[in-house]
Amino acid sequence: MAAARVLAAALLVVLLVAWELTVQRAGISALVLPAPTVVARTLWNSLATGYLWPHIGTTVAEMLLGLAMGGAAGLAIGVLLAESALLDRVLKPYVIVSQVVPKLALAPLFVLWFGFGMMPTIVMTALICFFPLMENTLTSLRQVDPNSLQLFRMLGASRAQTLLRLKLRAGLPGILAGLRVALVLALVGAVVGEFIGASRGLGAVIIAAQGMMDTPLMFAALTAIAAIGLLFYQGTLMLERRLLRPYADHP
Repeated sequence: MAAARVLAAALLVVLLVAWELTVQRAGISALVLPAPTVVARTLWNSLATGYLWPHIGTTVAEMLLGLAMGGAAGLAIGVLLAESALLDRVLKPYVIVSQVVPKLALAPLFVLWFGFGMMPTIVMTALICFFPLMENTLTSLRQVDPNSLQLFRMLGASRAQTLLRLKLRAGLPGILAGLRVALVLALVGAVVGEFIGASRGLGAVIIAAQGMMDTPLMFAALTAIAAIGLLFYQGTLMLERRLLRPYADHP
């Protein structure tokens, strides 16, 4: 594990050095491609002056609220569809349609319905991260060992007992994998949602920097987005290990 982290860090250093040398030797303008040192300086100045912090807070809030809404709906509907073949046949086509419609095309409607501010972005984020958790929940609950299901029936377990004590426990790894995917998509959804009609957030910073032709600021915002994504993804991995540890200790 430690060796893998060292290799990953070494690869990052090599890529940054290659980027820096390429920009310097080729004489590429910062308007086209800023060097890593320029991006780092811009990011530091933006954080030190307090310019980026409100935008970071807005993006993180939209990501977490959208993930909470979409994740809760995805988990609940995944359980319902897994437990009822009738609901699966009736609702699944509508769920699929809700996902194949491009969310960016719906953004102007969300602004019209919910007004300017965070709500349209939160709704878009919820729609984007809903499907991975729903699909993983549905699939995981349906892949429970048939012998274990038969044993629970023989012991007279109710449907609720079977769901809570067997299906959800056995399907927890798959559900948590869906949560990881949903988390990444929630950040993407929050940033993309801010491209349309938002005045705050890292997506709005990117649009403003594009209008000012401030490429270093765009890269600084992208770096902040990448850092947020990595931080929360690692947090999700830690949560997953904590939740799965009792089942690993007591199979």
